[in-house]
Amino acid sequence: MTAGRIVVGVDGSPSSRDALRWAKAQADLLGQELVVVTAWTHPTASYPTLSGFVPMGDVADLGAETRAVTERAVKETVGDAPVVLRIVEGHPARAILDAARDAALVVIGCRGHGGFVGALVGSVSQHVVAHAPCPVVVIRHAQAAA
Repeated sequence: MTAGRIVVGVDGSPSSRDALRWAKAQADLLGQELVVVTAWTHPTASYPTLSGFVPMGDVADLGAETRAVTERAVKETVGDAPVVLRIVEGHPARAILDAARDAALVVIGCRGHGGFVGALVGSVSQHVVAHAPCPVVVIRHAQAAA
């Protein structure tokens, strides 16, 4: 593997924390920069009013809240290790693929949804594996694999 960056998708789930641990160890081993990517979107729920539909909830601080949650997950998982945080508005698979354009490796957790649920909600890990411009490592959480 050439010098470069390792991109890891983190959403705070146990499998994404496992992926972060693995990616950190690999980055240390190879002397590569570690880029943590987290994506967020505006909620799509709304409620009807006399003048139309109004979005529910305050979306003004979702980016800041996502950053805080991601920073906490990184600190709890890998301590004060140097990482680059990329907090992006949009779909998680797109955010990871955009960050992977010039990466040496992508690491992503897999929640283990399969069958009907996997088909219904889609799979970020499957999409990244199918479209990444570099090798991808998928880490399954021990409970998801059981």
